[in-house]
Amino acid sequence: MTQSEPIGTLDVALNHATRMLGSQPAMAAEQASEILKVVPGHPHARLLLGVARRILGDVSGSLELLEPLATEQVRSAASQLEYGVSLGQADRLAEAVSALRRAVQLAPDRPDAWRQLADHLDAAGQANEADQARARFLKAANRDPRLMAVANAVVANDLPTAESLLRDHLRDLPTDVAALRMLAEVGARLRRYADAQTLLERCLELAPSFHAARHNYAMVLYRQAKSELALAEVDRLLTIEPRNPSYRNLRAAVLANLGDYSQSLESYEAVLQEYPDQPKIWMSYGHALKTARRMPEAVVAYRRAIALRSELGEAYWSLANLKTFRFTADDIAAMQSGLQKEGLEEDDRLHFQYALGKAYEDAADYAASFAHYTQGAEIRRQMVAYEADETTAQLRRMQKVFTSDFVSRRSGKGCPAPDPIFIVGLPRAGSTLIEQILSSHSQVEGTMELPDITSFARELTGRPGRGEGPRYPACLQNMSDEELAELGERYLNQTRIQRRTPAPFFIDKMPNNFLHIGMIHLILPNAKIIDARRHPLGCCFSAFKQHFARGQNFSYSLDDVGRYYHDYVELLAHFDAVLPGRVHRVIYEQMIDDTEGEVRRLLDYCGLPFEESCLRFYENDRAVRTASSEQVRQPIYRDGVDHFRHYESWLGPLRAALGPVLEAYPSVPDFPAAEGLV
Repeated sequence: MTQSEPIGTLDVALNHATRMLGSQPAMAAEQASEILKVVPGHPHARLLLGVARRILGDVSGSLELLEPLATEQVRSAASQLEYGVSLGQADRLAEAVSALRRAVQLAPDRPDAWRQLADHLDAAGQANEADQARARFLKAANRDPRLMAVANAVVANDLPTAESLLRDHLRDLPTDVAALRMLAEVGARLRRYADAQTLLERCLELAPSFHAARHNYAMVLYRQAKSELALAEVDRLLTIEPRNPSYRNLRAAVLANLGDYSQSLESYEAVLQEYPDQPKIWMSYGHALKTARRMPEAVVAYRRAIALRSELGEAYWSLANLKTFRFTADDIAAMQSGLQKEGLEEDDRLHFQYALGKAYEDAADYAASFAHYTQGAEIRRQMVAYEADETTAQLRRMQKVFTSDFVSRRSGKGCPAPDPIFIVGLPRAGSTLIEQILSSHSQVEGTMELPDITSFARELTGRPGRGEGPRYPACLQNMSDEELAELGERYLNQTRIQRRTPAPFFIDKMPNNFLHIGMIHLILPNAKIIDARRHPLGCCFSAFKQHFARGQNFSYSLDDVGRYYHDYVELLAHFDAVLPGRVHRVIYEQMIDDTEGEVRRLLDYCGLPFEESCLRFYENDRAVRTASSEQVRQPIYRDGVDHFRHYESWLGPLRAALGPVLEAYPSVPDFPAAEGLV
């Protein structure tokens, strides 16, 4: 080939090299090098050679070509894309994201650019932006008109429209794996994780090498706390891309969920060694350090996240959520300044508000504290779907199903294993304290807030047909004794992964399981159920000023949280009537005033001998994963019992919603509806 040869010959050579990139990168590199000998500096040939070198593992050689090329060709999407990918492989993540952003700006219809950007944003811990980029990838990748309309709806966050269009599409083309994955994405955004899991399993059955779907699948399993399954999927992905930081981040989070904090921390440390400038990874590392009781190091990690991104409100809230941390005047000024920044995301804004609420609470400026807590709650309330009337209706259905006659006819029919000890109630009611006391006993193991019972309820509810109400809990009336026993066995099998010691009993401390006491009684008749109850104003206000990572959607309005507490007390009164003595109640204030007496009564209910270690629960060094983690590592003090009284002048809506439940506490008022159903 000579410089005077026709341009067609050059095009043929370039096309040939391009075709060989995927299967024979060494040959592609050789072809590109030959072209450059004849036409020095040819942009396309330099691009091909740079990509080939990266594929062959020579990342520095790739960047040697692509860096100057990207500088010269600032309007070339291909150059910016390939430069960004090579930067990512060189562990220069922030620069990679910048280059990939330029690529999608130049070529917004290139799906490969959006996919790479989504993966790199995931690696950088920017989950919301990664989701947006992934939605754009779906839009760009699909040329079917119906799927393009779906992608547009996903980009616009019009999830009901996207779901409707996808279900219509899949009725005609049930094996369209792209559509299956998109529907799973919609389900995950709506927090219908079980539905998303089923869709992704079908997707992977049809296309086992669909790695993006497998990553979604691992994430959905993780969100459901199916950590052992999630770990297997992540490890499978890592055999294909062992350096993929998004996969490695997910693996670290899964290991933390499994209680393997040493490996989790090692994983985070390895990622941070390669990507030291990623604030959200530092924040996740801080969470793992906190749970592993390495508190000073957790503070350092959160501080590092803030230093890297001053507007990261969640890092400030993470410091506040340590409960024992105190902000400085400079911290408060920085948070107030952060709230004034233009373009601040609502998620960062609400975290700043909650953190400032805690900062002013510690400074005894309760008016400012309440104002910030309220503003944070108002933002969060707009983000979540919660209808108090639906909760009331759900609890009414429970009362109608679990009558004295029904529970007596099905008594003792489930799985007879006595292993589980369920602690139920409302969040911030003292359940972590009870868990810490019990797990200090030699025969009891503490685990975490296990999602399995809630998952069973969702599964039994199913998707009702048109005009039908929810199947659960009414469907329990039609289940055979064998089916109930199988469900109990399944619970034990699924939760076995959380058990690390030979202790015969273990704790499931999911507060919301109070909704499912009836099912627990049917499938595990010998399990213990403990109701953690705290003064209505103290409990509800403590929940109101706590930002929960997920769930507890009732807690972001004083009226909603008051109604929820009222409904909870009414449902428990019903079960006290139809199953007398089945649920053991611990009143938080009584536990504070007479700790030994309450601990002895608690152990008697559980059939356990008294052990002094239960009174020294604060010496227990187990990992604790809730907002109360540091508080239960101290001896019991009464200081916090009446703390809500500092805010009483603003709690009128809460008082009104609680009504007679507040007046009767710690007793319960008469509930005519419950009496009539017994």
